[in-house]
Amino acid sequence: MKYAVVIETGETSYGAYVPDLPGCVAVAETVDEVRTLIQEAIAFHLESLAEDGMLIPKPKTLCEYVDLDLLIA
Repeated sequence: MKYAVVIETGETSYGAYVPDLPGCVAVAETVDEVRTLIQEAIAFHLESLAEDGMLIPKPKTLCEYVDLDLLIA
């Protein structure tokens, strides 16, 4: 199963969140570190849901990039 992860650049750090898992977030000083932390956060989040007897939500969010060069040309 693959979940979409959004990584945002802040003034002094990077933040990441998972749209399909509300509350599943991570913050770090580098992109590599935030990637590692969000993977750990996802695993912990899913384990917690399972332990509480809750359903694991299936990924629904789609991610794509829009090439503005194609729109402007």
